[in-house]
Amino acid sequence: MRRREFIAGLGGVAAAWPRAARAQQPAVPVIGHLRAQSSASIERALVPFRKGLSEAGFVEGRNVAIESRVADNDYSRLPELAADLVRRRVAVIYADGGAVSALAAKAATASIPIVFTLGADPVASGLVASLSRPGGNITGNAFLSTELGPKRLGLLKELVPGAMRYAALVNPGNPATESVTAELRAAAAAIGKQIEFFTASNVREIDTAFAEFVRSGADALVVGGSSLFPSRSVQLATLAAHHRLPAIYYDRQTVEVGGLMSYGPNIPDAARQAGIYAGRILKGEKPADLPVIQMDKFEFVLNLQTARTLGLTVPPTLLSIADEVIE
Repeated sequence: MRRREFIAGLGGVAAAWPRAARAQQPAVPVIGHLRAQSSASIERALVPFRKGLSEAGFVEGRNVAIESRVADNDYSRLPELAADLVRRRVAVIYADGGAVSALAAKAATASIPIVFTLGADPVASGLVASLSRPGGNITGNAFLSTELGPKRLGLLKELVPGAMRYAALVNPGNPATESVTAELRAAAAAIGKQIEFFTASNVREIDTAFAEFVRSGADALVVGGSSLFPSRSVQLATLAAHHRLPAIYYDRQTVEVGGLMSYGPNIPDAARQAGIYAGRILKGEKPADLPVIQMDKFEFVLNLQTARTLGLTVPPTLLSIADEVIE
């Protein structure tokens, strides 16, 4: 062999070495993030999820990757977005945004593990066989916020004792809306108050609903649980302030941007728990063997400045039970 040909041959072998080395490196697992809510809040939502992953030994960019598919509150897009993650052959799907996301993920695959965060009963929703033994390829955590409507109504009554007519805002696209409506109606009847229900499933309908609240003569507002409403926190707080309508929400995020008060689950902690479960599944555990976590940490957050702006005097009893008072 001529010297020039020999050197050229060595060059070809050397060039192949990096490729061979790369081929031997294990592929980084990908978590598919299926989100029903707005893409504007995606980073805020993923921070606690990443924290849970890190507690399980996984760090994004090092030994795990996350790919998000976001419906931007258009639930009709969720089935195709879930199917896209299945085609991507992700290792785990994190269904973020309540039952609508989890149901879309479950319909898309019976083999890829799914971890959900849910504000409704996952058994009644048809997601799992039981809380202790989920079965199949899906598990997660449920904070059952739909059962907190009567508690929110009671807190609102204590802050606005003169209110006689209540309005409730619910999302008709939320599978839990029927149970939320029934519980609030029963709670209002128990305290001798009137309650009227209004629906909104997009930004424009939220604006319309507030105009209807005013026309109906509502004295106070209860905002139901839905993945849509936290993503529209600024819009909700602004409209309530504009119409001088005392309102209670199920997410603290709306209170942080000027809403009056909230009572509900610690959603970031639920996302963190989902991250831990996703990490455990990546290590080899099966969703069927991981019981659904029942989140029992609820928090009452009160914005004192908003109360003053609305001319409301906060009773000492409410201040004493608040988990956080925003001055």
